[in-house]
Amino acid sequence: MIISSMAKNGAILTAFALVTTGLVASINALTADKIAEQEQLHLTSQLQEVLDPSTYDNALSTDCVIISDERLGPYANQIIYRARKNNKPVALVVRHVTPSGYSGDINLLTAVLSDGTIAGVRSTKHEETPGLGDKVEVKKSSWITTFKSLTVQGEDDARWAVKKDGGQFDQFTGATITPRAVVGSVKNAVLFAQSEFDAIFAAPNAKCAEVTK
Repeated sequence: MIISSMAKNGAILTAFALVTTGLVASINALTADKIAEQEQLHLTSQLQEVLDPSTYDNALSTDCVIISDERLGPYANQIIYRARKNNKPVALVVRHVTPSGYSGDINLLTAVLSDGTIAGVRSTKHEETPGLGDKVEVKKSSWITTFKSLTVQGEDDARWAVKKDGGQFDQFTGATITPRAVVGSVKNAVLFAQSEFDAIFAAPNAKCAEVTK
């Protein structure tokens, strides 16, 4: 009787596990397309914040290359999106990271036009202190928008520093580390885009969606 009861309970547990697994698989299958759609909308929104969509006519989110370069931060496989109009290069939208934030990594997105000027910059992820370092968010402060229309005139361009260090960028009240890190990272991203612009547009397209997952 004990063995029969154990076998019965085991069969019940097995059936329950199979049903649960099936339900989870079904839910995943039903929601996968929706999740992918939301991720695509979020990416498109990010790209449009740094680069006016009227300036290009290609599918920006899928026209991309994957690059590992120390100017883009300490991590491999950063994504560079390529904007074109009438099949001519317009801009590069560069993902880059600075590990020098007050609380760690600050992820950034910088669009650089073909003439080397900045079309826009946004922070996409950070853990900076609320009320201080989080002013890198456009929702908290307009500071990040001050990069638009600027350019970098070489590695020794002294303007590319916070005012405390003799540069042109405001620091935040009570927080200099965060803006200093962002200014340095954006400068490096622009220098990268300026020097590699033609090479990036000549490179074969990559499967960037696999990197963002």
